[in-house]
Formats: sequence, structure tokens, C-alpha cells
Amino acid sequence: ALDSNGNQRLLIVEDDVHMAYLLGYLAEKERFTVEQIADGRQALERIARGDAADLVLLDVMLPYTDGFELLEKLRAHEAWKKTPVIILTSRTREHDAVRALSLGADDYLTKPFSPAELVARIRRRIR
Repeated sequence: ALDSNGNQRLLIVEDDVHMAYLLGYLAEKERFTVEQIADGRQALERIARGDAADLVLLDVMLPYTDGFELLEKLRAHEAWKKTPVIILTSRTREHDAVRALSLGADDYLTKPFSPAELVARIRRRIR
């Protein structure tokens, strides 16, 4: 699902403005076309629209609808079923990681993380 410039599209769902900026900056350096959404309600509308991105960075703690519920909705939607999803969260409890992976996340990264590690994980998912 490349954009008009031949770039892959990355959807970032993150409510923290500084984190969203950092993620967007890293993704654009990797030549992604970035779409950012700051809350769960908007993310639900975006998922329902179809037209899946090539990769999703998904925060767990979001206003209105959390990342786990969004992940379930993504995996239930035909267009998004196979889209790689990397969960980003400040929650470090093991069962959160297990839950994310069992709901269909492809990867899981706890904040704070190193930018280099995130970029490496993004590259691994889009190869």
C-alpha cells in the first residue's frame, strides 16, 4: 500500500505529543509516509475506514479506547488483518506483553526504548 511517492505508510497511534513527534521523526527518516492519531476514538474510525497502512505503532494507554481493544479491532478487520503492529507502552508487566502478543501484536517495546532499537524492529517487520 505505497503512497504516491512510493513510500510505505506508517500509522502512529500515540497520545503523548513528544513521543508522537519522536516516532514521526524516526519514521520519516526511514522514508515512511507518516499518519498520526492521538486517541482511541479517532483510531477506531481510521481502522473502520479500511485502507490499511503498511505498519502500525500502537500505544497501549490512550484516551477513549486502549491499544488492546484497538489491536482486537485491527485483527478483526479484513483490510488490517496482516498489517504488522508494534505495541509501544510504558507498562512493563509481563502479562501486558503476553496479552498484546496473544491479541495479534507482532512486536512489543516498553518505554523508554532506544530509537535505534525501534528502527531495527520496524525494519525487521517490513522486510
